[in-house]
Formats: sequence, structure tokens, C-alpha cells
Amino acid sequence: MTGVTLSLAVSPCPNDTFVFHALIHGLVPGAPPVDLTFADVDVTNTAAESGAFDLVKVSYAALPWLLGDYDLLPCGGALGRGCGPLVLAREQRDLTGATVAVPGDRTTAYLLFRLWASDQPPARIEVVPFHQIMPGVADGTFDAGLVIHEARFTYQRHGLHALADLGEWWEHDTGLPIPLGAILARKGVVDPAQATEWIRESLRQGWLDPAASQDFILANAQEMEPTVVKQHIELYVNEFTLDLGRDGLAAADALLGRAAAAGLTPAVKPFL
Repeated sequence: MTGVTLSLAVSPCPNDTFVFHALIHGLVPGAPPVDLTFADVDVTNTAAESGAFDLVKVSYAALPWLLGDYDLLPCGGALGRGCGPLVLAREQRDLTGATVAVPGDRTTAYLLFRLWASDQPPARIEVVPFHQIMPGVADGTFDAGLVIHEARFTYQRHGLHALADLGEWWEHDTGLPIPLGAILARKGVVDPAQATEWIRESLRQGWLDPAASQDFILANAQEMEPTVVKQHIELYVNEFTLDLGRDGLAAADALLGRAAAAGLTPAVKPFL
């Protein structure tokens, strides 16, 4: 890709800014310049359908609509254990007939929620910006909310209770890590093997010198305090970020296989 600028879309969350800091700032040898777009994953899930970006962070749940035009990269995403979405409410309750706020209709969080809540379906789902979910549940706008990322560390501050940890449920049910966010490379534009090396080198630099990316991470962390940022990175940047491996690919197959069997997404060819 000599002389070509690479369009990259990731979230402003600390795990993405940590992983991609070196690549974004031209510190990865041999990598092209990067044209960066920050967007929440519900936005990139939709934008990727039109091939808007060369490299893009999306939800695993969105892959059935994207794999015709993109390759899944074995690195850079968010997948792990103990990091699943939470279902929050003001008090313990059943969700039958409830109004539930979710961060996107093609997010992995919502797909897991639909699989988990099949025996207690809510009456209404509302897609709202992530930062509005916990306040909306706390003030009674919504009966419950589905949250991800840093909310694991802060929901108690809103006086909320966790009805379910969908990652814990998933891990108990499958024995596999939970596949949340994937990195895709646009076919015919980006060589997947090259992109994999760029991202892995960017990640290695982040691990080697965490202080180098700190200002960039904090500047884009949506007012997260440094201790929460540190927890966020330690949880979501892990061995699967460097290499999905067989367990990571098996987790993606399990999620998408179950979703297709339940009629929630189109079927896709297994990765393993």
C-alpha cells in the first residue's frame, strides 16, 4: 500500500486507543499513514456494510452481514473472559414486559442478550447511545439496560444492580471466551497478513511502553478517570488481542452458529 492512506475506524475506548496508538501515529515500520475515524461500534457496524473503511472495528454479531466484503483479522479485537455485557436494573426483577435500553441492534451485547432472554422477552427494546443507558435506567426512563466496557466498574455509582453477567453466562454455557469486537480488513484493498503484522506491532509497542500512549488514551476516553481506564485496558487487551487462536475462533463459531440456529442472523461459514 505504498503511497496510500489507510482509513481506520475504531472506538475512542481505551482498549482501541491503546492497541492502535502506534499505528495511528506512524510508529509502525512499513505501515501506511492512517486516516482515523472514531465511532461507536453500532455506527461502524452499519458503515462497514458500504465498505466505508479499510480497517474497521465491528461487533462479532455484525459479521454475517460483512464477511462478503471483509476478512476477519486474528488480532486487535476485544475477546476474553470475565468481560461480558451486564444487564442492569434498579432492583432485581424479571424482564418480561420490560423496556430495555441497548447500545446497538447488531452489537454482540444485544445478540447475547437475545439468546439469554429468550424465555423472558422484553416488551420493548430501545437503541440509545451507550452513555445514556445507565442514567436512563437510574431515572426510570428504562426498566433495564444492557451495558458494556467501563460500565462493569461504575454501575454501582448509579444505584443499579446487575441482573445478569452475560459473559459469565456464556462462559458457563460454552466454556469459551466471549467474542465482543472484531477487526476487519476490506478485501481487495488491504492484505490481511500485512494488516495483522501492523496491528500486532502496534500492540507490542503499547505493551513495551504503556506511558507512550497514555495522553492519547486519556484525551479520548470520554472523561473516564485514570484508574477506570487502567482497569479497562487490563481487562480488554489480553492474549486474544494478539492472537485469537483456536479458542477465539471457536468462540466466534459458537456465537454465530447459535445465532443462526435461533434465526437471529444469517448463517456464515465456520472459521474452524
